[in-house]
Amino acid sequence: MFSATDHGYMAQALRLAEKGLYGTSPNPRVGCVLVRDGKAVGSGWHKRAGEPHAEINALAVAGAAARGATAYLTLEPCSHHGRTPPCAEALIKAGVARLVTAMKDPNPLVSGRGCALMEEAGITVQTGLMEAEARELNIGFITRMAEGRPWVRMKIAASLDGKTALNNSVSQWITSEHARRDVHRLRARSCVVMTGIGTVLADDPQLTVRHIKTSRQPLSAVVDSRLEIPVDASLLRGAGELIFTATASEGKILALHDMGARTIVLPDENESVDLAGMMRRLADFEINEVLVEAGCRLNGALINAGLVDELVIYLAPYLLGDRARGMFKLAELTDLAEKRPVKIRDLRMVGPDIRVTARFS
Repeated sequence: MFSATDHGYMAQALRLAEKGLYGTSPNPRVGCVLVRDGKAVGSGWHKRAGEPHAEINALAVAGAAARGATAYLTLEPCSHHGRTPPCAEALIKAGVARLVTAMKDPNPLVSGRGCALMEEAGITVQTGLMEAEARELNIGFITRMAEGRPWVRMKIAASLDGKTALNNSVSQWITSEHARRDVHRLRARSCVVMTGIGTVLADDPQLTVRHIKTSRQPLSAVVDSRLEIPVDASLLRGAGELIFTATASEGKILALHDMGARTIVLPDENESVDLAGMMRRLADFEINEVLVEAGCRLNGALINAGLVDELVIYLAPYLLGDRARGMFKLAELTDLAEKRPVKIRDLRMVGPDIRVTARFS
C-alpha cells in the first residue's frame, strides 16, 4: 500500500513534528512535507498554538509547486475553524493531488472530516502510514480526546534499592546532574508539572524548565487537601498555578488568587482531593501531558486510582538501606497474584544512572 519513498517522506514529516515537542500544547505536534515529481517542494511544522499549522507553513514554502503534489501529514488536516482556518480547505485550494496521513485526528471536531473533505474534492487519501510513531508523538493529545483526561507520566529519582530519600527527608541529590538535566526535557514537553504538598513543604521546588531552551514554561499544580501551601512557595510565580484542595478556605483561596494561582476545591468522600475529578478538570483546561514529581504518598494514591500511564524512573548506583523512603505508598500484598504488572518500554544509561521507562498494561 505504501512505498519505501512514502515511508521516507513520512519519517521526515515526523521529524519535523517533533520540533514542536515543547511548544504546541494544547494543540498536537504535526509535521508536513509536500512532494512533487519525486522532490520535496515544501515542508513545515506546527510551532505554537494560534500560529499557522504545519500544512500552512509547508504550502507557504511550496507556493505554486504544491499543485499536483503529495502531502505527507503526521495527522489528518483539520476541517473546522479553531484558532486558525481549516487546513483541509487550504490543501484543496492549493491543488494537492494526494494526501498521505499517519493517522486520523481523534478530535471529535475533525475525526475523519478532514480526509472526507479532500476525498470529496477528488484528492486521493491514504491513512495509517507510521501510525504508531505518530501516536507516540501526540500520546497526551490523543488520551485527552479519547478518554477525557491527560496522559500522566510519573518521574522518580531513586537509589538502586528503590529509595527516594533518607528517613530524615534528605533527598538532594540522589541521581546525577545528567539525570536531572534529562528530567527537564520531560518537564518541557509537559503541560503541567504536578507535586504534592509534602514535597512543597519539604523541598520548596520550583518545577520549572531551566536546563534546556523552551518557548514556554509548564504550569505547576499542587495536590494540597488541607490547603497548607505557603504563600511564599517558590512555585507560586503568578503564572496561573493550579492548587487542588478539599478545603474551601475562603481567606487562603483569595490570597492565592491575588498571587495569580487558581484554587480548585474537589473533595472526595474521605476529605482528600478527588484525583479522578482532578484529571478530568485538567482535561477541561486543555492539558495534554502531566508530569508528576511527588513523594511516595501522592505517587501511591495516583497509582491506586489507576491514573498513571507511564513511569520514568532514574536509578542511581547507590544503596540507601531499608529505613530510607520508598517510591510508592501502596498497600501490602499478601499474594504475588496481586502484583501490578508494567511493561518496560525503554532502558538506558543517563550518565552513571539507569533510566527505566515503563507503562502500566
